[in-house]
Amino acid sequence: MAGFAAILGRHPDRFELITTTTWSDDLERDDEPDVVLYDVLGLVRGDGSDLDYLIKETHAAVFAVGRDLRPALLSQALEQGADGFFSEDVTEDELLAAIDSAMTGWLPGDEGPDPVVGSSTSAQRATQLGTDLGLSRREAQVLALVAQGLANDEVADRLFLSINSVKSYIRTAYRKIGATTRSQAVVWAVEHGFTTHRGDG
Repeated sequence: MAGFAAILGRHPDRFELITTTTWSDDLERDDEPDVVLYDVLGLVRGDGSDLDYLIKETHAAVFAVGRDLRPALLSQALEQGADGFFSEDVTEDELLAAIDSAMTGWLPGDEGPDPVVGSSTSAQRATQLGTDLGLSRREAQVLALVAQGLANDEVADRLFLSINSVKSYIRTAYRKIGATTRSQAVVWAVEHGFTTHRGDG
């Protein structure tokens, strides 16, 4: 995790970095974080209640960070509801892209520049539309990519999620919009203003 802190610390114009092991105390502040990187070794040292708290009691996107020698811990974190995961070997570009996606809704390949420097994009619009219509941020992002014709594995790659997480978001989104098939979901997305343009990414 020190390596991730060093990477993010090089971008103070984009991120405010908080490092802590006392989640509930720090997250009772008004400035709740947008993204949490959770070291899955915490599941060895504790009972997982801290991860449950982050997933269920905050609005943050929670990414599990693991080591290749402990894949079972990453699986456990995803089963508890983590939004996605990283290996400690993730590149700086991949880490920054994933955090930008979680914070703003922007995806590599979307039209326009990275919204961190002030541009409105299709993914941001989808996120806002989805929120207005009762979808969570992730459900809206997944539905937007489905409407653009991406397969589940492509959605997973684009949003840095596990394939099981993508399927779960699709199921809950379908239930909320009353769709039972992918084609019905695409029609609903088009009717509600989601873009069907597929970016080159």
